[in-house]
Amino acid sequence: MKKMFLMTVAAAALMAGSAMAADLKFQPGQDSKFNWKSYDDFKAGHADLKGETLTIFGPWRGEDEALFTSVLNYFTEATGVDAKYSSSENYEQQIVIDTQAGSPPNVAILPQPGLFANLASKGYLTPLGDDLAGWVKTNYGAGDSWVGYGTYQGKDGKSAFYAFPYKADLKSLVWYVPENFEEAGYKVPTTMEDLLKLSDQIVKDGGTPWCIGLGSGGATGWPATDWVEDLMLRLNAPQDYDHWVDNSLKFNDPKVVAAIEEFGKFAKNPKYVAGGVAAVASTDFRDSPKGLFTVPPKCYLHKQASFIPSFFPDGTKLGQDADFFYFPPYAAHPELGKPVEGAGTLAAITKDSKAARAFIQFLQTPIAQEIWMAQSGFLTPYKGVNTAAYANDTLRKEGEILTSATTFRFDGSDLMPGKIGAGSFWTGMVDFVGGKSAQDVADGIQKSWDAIK
Repeated sequence: MKKMFLMTVAAAALMAGSAMAADLKFQPGQDSKFNWKSYDDFKAGHADLKGETLTIFGPWRGEDEALFTSVLNYFTEATGVDAKYSSSENYEQQIVIDTQAGSPPNVAILPQPGLFANLASKGYLTPLGDDLAGWVKTNYGAGDSWVGYGTYQGKDGKSAFYAFPYKADLKSLVWYVPENFEEAGYKVPTTMEDLLKLSDQIVKDGGTPWCIGLGSGGATGWPATDWVEDLMLRLNAPQDYDHWVDNSLKFNDPKVVAAIEEFGKFAKNPKYVAGGVAAVASTDFRDSPKGLFTVPPKCYLHKQASFIPSFFPDGTKLGQDADFFYFPPYAAHPELGKPVEGAGTLAAITKDSKAARAFIQFLQTPIAQEIWMAQSGFLTPYKGVNTAAYANDTLRKEGEILTSATTFRFDGSDLMPGKIGAGSFWTGMVDFVGGKSAQDVADGIQKSWDAIK
């Protein structure tokens, strides 16, 4: 009877161990593309956390929540912490409500540095320390940029590093069909000047270089703001971009007008765009890239963020049927390096605890990033990860753009007040493509900004 009891206990323990192991997407030590040493070292250094609790609130729901949970499982397995993740459809409002009510999560993860800056100014965030800021600066592509997006003024008016960057998104991409390039003898351009020359060559050869679509229902116009933002970063210093976003550099400043006009070189040239200039505003952004895949191609180039393959024809194999290149800098402005526009999420401590500190340390480990990298939808500027862990070559190439960037900036329209970034900037770009001058459009957007001050 005793032997049977012991066998039953042993079997139960084995089943429990198997259940716990099953929670880990990739078994520790079994695949060399993962940095298991970083996991083992973290585990060895946090054995004293068993029994602690941790609450995390973030933006990820559905499939993304499942992916984040697959990462979080390694933290709980390594530490014994009882960690719980939650989200909300209106997570931006919810985190404000929770912090003001005195019931915040231990860690908040958000894609809005401006919201974090507001929370820090009210004393709701815990500084992460200069050492961590220095680590990010050294170990991240465009490290200064990421430190800047995590640094805010506290309630005492002093600046401190509050938010650790984890997970990035990339916008500065141009998509094309390699077979079309090969047949026509075109090469991927590495400067903006060469991109314009390529566009002219395609026209000379009887083709149309660009598919551009600004349509998006009530949000029509936003794809053009991405163009202008990328061009601002390639024509001006990062500080000018920052000042433009907060309107200390006026929207009708000559620097901004020049960037809008530069967008016009592409979008308002009837020889450059599929369907002519009139089609730019009326074509839905989801339909716009389809011209790349027609025979003969209706266009050869399409500028859009890393998400756009979701709208490519079914069965399109990335890296084979479609590929991308980095939206290039101007050779005339070598001092601006390799700027990148995108977005990202940041993790901050909203209720301090040992487990919360340990979780931020966990996010510093390569394994905390590689687990998500190996699945889908995750990019990182962290230079310490093994890029072989990326699920495919497309993600790997996108990740390399992030790690080699010299400047990273969040989408400017997302950082502007809603009435501008999701209002007059969108409609102004439609008006510009429709025939208004860059100066008139910029003047109008600045008037709308003045009206909310």
